[in-house]
Amino acid sequence: MSDGKAGPNPPEGKGSLSFQVNGLAVFAATGNGEPDPLQKSVVFVHGAGQDHSIWWLPMHYFASHDRNVIAVDLPGHGRSEGEALARIETMADWLMDVLDAAGLGEAAVAGHSLGSLVALAAAARHPQRVKAIALLGTAVPMRVSGGLMSAAQNDPPRAIDMLTYWGYSKSAKLGGKPIPGDPILAAGHRLLEQARPGVILADLKACSDYAAGLEHAAAVRCPALLILGSEDRLTPPQAAAGLADRLRGAETVLLENCGHAMLAEQPDQVLEQLKKVV
Repeated sequence: MSDGKAGPNPPEGKGSLSFQVNGLAVFAATGNGEPDPLQKSVVFVHGAGQDHSIWWLPMHYFASHDRNVIAVDLPGHGRSEGEALARIETMADWLMDVLDAAGLGEAAVAGHSLGSLVALAAAARHPQRVKAIALLGTAVPMRVSGGLMSAAQNDPPRAIDMLTYWGYSKSAKLGGKPIPGDPILAAGHRLLEQARPGVILADLKACSDYAAGLEHAAAVRCPALLILGSEDRLTPPQAAAGLADRLRGAETVLLENCGHAMLAEQPDQVLEQLKKVV
């Protein structure tokens, strides 16, 4: 359980929180000030080897539209202390400790890739606290290929290259971006390079080992939204079919000409969809 209270983090000023969970420092960007218990809340959970920064646009949008925003760095990621957690269920329970530390009772949870599994498990394990979920670039099961797992263990730079190559659509690789000159592949590659040793491997293993996804999906009772990319090669849209079937009343949105890194490739389109549940 959490053992401290949320408070401002000097490096980020009023746009972040730093608090203790299980004796370790946790960093969360808020896009605003400290949480207001009278407002609705949303927690954003990043993907493997990443950090809170992938949520920049939705984080700032919802913070300016009367939402408490908690964009976390999972343990061992970004500015959060500790080792990367080994199980999705452990991450989901840790997320509830984060809500406790931030003084919040309930929240919508949006997660990308690994983060989508955390959101799913949180909704199933803590239904009284998770009011809605948005699952971006998701698949259940989320099996990781042997080649990628081997690279993450034995040749991390190659694993980062593989994740970058598979993580973006063809149009993104050709520079098809609303902002001319925006080097989204380079930025994504650099973010993964900043991961601490062993973190990407631990995250990929947690995704691949998560066996309770369909069982958890059947237990979810809150509104659910799946946002998938038509050109996603890491979590192909068809790999989410079983998940969508088991989530009662879930809406599935397919973003055309979009890869796994949808928050970088089509940020405006993703934001428009997130408004439905957040």
